[in-house]
Amino acid sequence: MSSTGLSRRRVNSSLPSSSNDLSSDSNGHHSNPPIVSSHAGSAFAGGSKVAYDPRDLERDDQDSRTGGKMPQLTIMEEVLLLGLKDRQGYLSFWNDNISYALRGCILIELALRRRIAMHNDPSRRRVPLAERLVEVIDDRQTGETILDETLKMMKAQEVERMSVNSWIDLLSVEASPRTSRKGPCRQRHPAYREAQLLLFDMATHPVADVRTKDAIIQRIVALLTASTSTVPPVAFLEGVQMHALRSVCLVCAAYAASVLDNAFGRLGYEDREAAFSRCDDILAEFSVWPFGSGGNGASTPGSRRREGSQIGMGGGVGRREAVLGLMQEVRKELIAGDEDLGCELVAGVLEVLSKLDSLL
Repeated sequence: MSSTGLSRRRVNSSLPSSSNDLSSDSNGHHSNPPIVSSHAGSAFAGGSKVAYDPRDLERDDQDSRTGGKMPQLTIMEEVLLLGLKDRQGYLSFWNDNISYALRGCILIELALRRRIAMHNDPSRRRVPLAERLVEVIDDRQTGETILDETLKMMKAQEVERMSVNSWIDLLSVEASPRTSRKGPCRQRHPAYREAQLLLFDMATHPVADVRTKDAIIQRIVALLTASTSTVPPVAFLEGVQMHALRSVCLVCAAYAASVLDNAFGRLGYEDREAAFSRCDDILAEFSVWPFGSGGNGASTPGSRRREGSQIGMGGGVGRREAVLGLMQEVRKELIAGDEDLGCELVAGVLEVLSKLDSLL
């Protein structure tokens, strides 16, 4: 390049990059413009204001009060996803338990989100757990279609309150699989694609992304196959509200819905039987109130069926010791200890689910 050519001189990034940014005085000398502190994009120091949704602040406040963020999938959606056949996209035609279990999952989810609880009546302790009355303690919407419809129904029934057992009988979830697959579950996790059964004219929803389902299976297997009383962190959803009790409700609801065996495809026979026995013990300990007050009695039908195989396999840690660590984690999440009316309601639902075989 010739010496007459122009070359651009590097300047400090803090200085103006062009002559247009410089101001001239009367003598022709250039001076830098004064540096002004700016708060563009914020509501501070006269800057531009930012629009916000007050509901976001309510959600943040709710997360702080409930001890964590809300999960992406409800317990009902997780149980439903666990029961769906991956390729065919429908539930087993021979499963009579899942519809009844999903009703209990709705009540459990509302209780965990602190929307409903047992009616605070001192005389309720004379009544069986499943026959105690339920009341709405917070009628704010959750953003979940099925939960909000149920909450509205329960609020309208406040004049004449109903028991846990009566609500499970009353709730109709015949449309729950269709609604949850087209509602929040599908919006947050596009794990379904629609197909059509020509012979039966029935919409199916094959699982297109199995990673979400695999994550659920991983949590269940980690919880039910732990070799010590210490619960591995992978069994919980990190940062989620009531994460320990949610994992308990997930395995118990999946067991009652007869879809738990779908999570044990990679386990051997002895590991499967041990996992089912662990789930029996968890259900027996958490279907009473206060949690863990049921003693050593095995009240679930599955525990009686597997008693012989458990003795034949021998043991490891004791039955109650195996869930001791899980019990400790759940007790940390209780509000006011044994006076937590929401968790008392969860125990009532689990008691109903533990007797599902005899009810159906």
